[in-house]
Amino acid sequence: MSHLKIENIVKKYETQTALNNVSLEIKKGEFICILGSSGCGKSSLLRVIAGLENVQAGSVYINGRDVTTEPPAKRNFGIVFQSYALFPNLTVFENIAYGLSVKKIAKGEITTRVNEMIETVNLPEHKNKRVFIKI
Repeated sequence: MSHLKIENIVKKYETQTALNNVSLEIKKGEFICILGSSGCGKSSLLRVIAGLENVQAGSVYINGRDVTTEPPAKRNFGIVFQSYALFPNLTVFENIAYGLSVKKIAKGEITTRVNEMIETVNLPEHKNKRVFIKI
C-alpha cells in the first residue's frame, strides 16, 4: 500500500491551471524530491497534499485513506518551505523540532526524530547553528 497517493489532481487558480491531471504514488520509507522550474506547480502540489488548497478534481490518499476534503489538522502532513519559513532566533535543530513540540511529542522522541532528519540531509555539524536568512 502507498503511504501517499495522488490521483488525477487538477488545481486551478482563476484562469491558470497549476496542476493538470497529476498522479503520484509514494511508498512508506521512500525519499523523493519534486523538481521543476519556477511556476510549474511544485508548491501547489505540496499545498494540495497538506490540505492548504482545495482541488477541482482528483483525490489525495494518505495511508489508504481519502483525505481530499479533510482539513490540514487531520492529515498529519506538513511542508517545510525553502525560504522565509525559518525562525532566525532558533537553531537548525530547534527549527526542525518546532512542529513536533507544538504537537506535544515527548522531548526524547523529538530529539531522536530531529537527529535522524539532520543525519538524513547530512547536516549534523550545523544542528546547533542559528539559521541565516538572506533577503
